[in-house]
Amino acid sequence: MSGWMTYLTGRRDPKQSARDAIVGLRQQLQMIEKKEDYLTKKIEEELKKAKANAVSNKAVATQALRRKKATEQELDRLAGQRLQLESQINTLESANLNAETMAAMKKASDALEVIHKHADITKVDETMQRIQEQRDIANEIADAISGPPISELDEDDLKQELADLEQEQLDERLAGADHVPVHIPPGAHSVARPIAVEDDEETQLRELQAALAM
Repeated sequence: MSGWMTYLTGRRDPKQSARDAIVGLRQQLQMIEKKEDYLTKKIEEELKKAKANAVSNKAVATQALRRKKATEQELDRLAGQRLQLESQINTLESANLNAETMAAMKKASDALEVIHKHADITKVDETMQRIQEQRDIANEIADAISGPPISELDEDDLKQELADLEQEQLDERLAGADHVPVHIPPGAHSVARPIAVEDDEETQLRELQAALAM
């Protein structure tokens, strides 16, 4: 669509409108800067002419100073216009940036709304509960295929293993006791007496038999 048709219909892209305005302002700013350079040089020339004729021709010098003064006034006006243009450019650029930022944020907000549209907190809680249930099932399966836990081992096997260890310790002690001299009364038979494993009644009977044999 041409610029003229756009103007007639009044339908313009805000971003493009801002860009066009910024371009126009910068072009005008360049023209003002060029004019300022021209006026600055003119002021310098008029000042030189005034100095050159200050003694010999005061009328010429005076006219030169008048032109210099008028040119300085015009230069001041251009400086004010330049500041206004620069301010408008900055405002438009900021507004354009703000508009683009808002557009990006709106897109992000719309995307979040779509994502969360079917994800209310109740469904989220239900989903997390199902996930936890599946984790529990997975843990139970892992425990089942890895073998029975220690608490479920055969208690009889544990008791037998403990008894074997106890007997092994007793055998080691008795083997060490064989190397220790023991006084045996005359007439008494040399009998290995596992005192550690006999009860008190049997021990007393053996001591009585040994006393009678003396």
